[in-house]
Amino acid sequence: MSLSRRTLMLAPAVLLPVAAVAQGADPRLGERSAGPAQAPVTVHEFFSLTCSHCAAFARETWPRVKQELVQKGKMRLVWHDFPLDQIALAAAQVARALPPERYEGFIEALLATQERWAFARDADHIAEIAKVAALAGMNREQVDAAVNDQGLRRAILEERLKAEQQYKVNSTPTFVFGSKVVPGELSFDRFSQLVQEASGT
Repeated sequence: MSLSRRTLMLAPAVLLPVAAVAQGADPRLGERSAGPAQAPVTVHEFFSLTCSHCAAFARETWPRVKQELVQKGKMRLVWHDFPLDQIALAAAQVARALPPERYEGFIEALLATQERWAFARDADHIAEIAKVAALAGMNREQVDAAVNDQGLRRAILEERLKAEQQYKVNSTPTFVFGSKVVPGELSFDRFSQLVQEASGT
């Protein structure tokens, strides 16, 4: 199965009622995060799995953020799906279908291999995503089930719509530090500064 790279167009009146039901009942839509719940600062990242800037942040900045800020209890990062196209949406559906403890490793693997599964000319996008998912313990049948799950699809799109409405997110990555919304790929120094400002220290 291959997907077209259409920019997602949302229809709020259609999405909201169905997704609201799914959001309340489906554990796949629960929080995906790294860091202690009692951390003094919670940072929200809105990202798309087909976003090259999100991949660059994951590759160049996130490892140090995780080591120096998250693992030392200074902050918690919460990931939010903000798919920019149909391929990113399918990948997000597969990521959400994995057990929570495998989520971070899977999205990091996808972001590290974008050229192969997201951007390769004439690629079978779902087959390539399935290869990465297999490393996380998901077989092709499970991948196809996740991609074809309309309830999961609509719930992810509703979350994207909420981000647009609540935080005015219109690009990825976008980070929210307390009440401060900061779009764009961030260096470690800038990220650390924003965490410090959010903590009031």
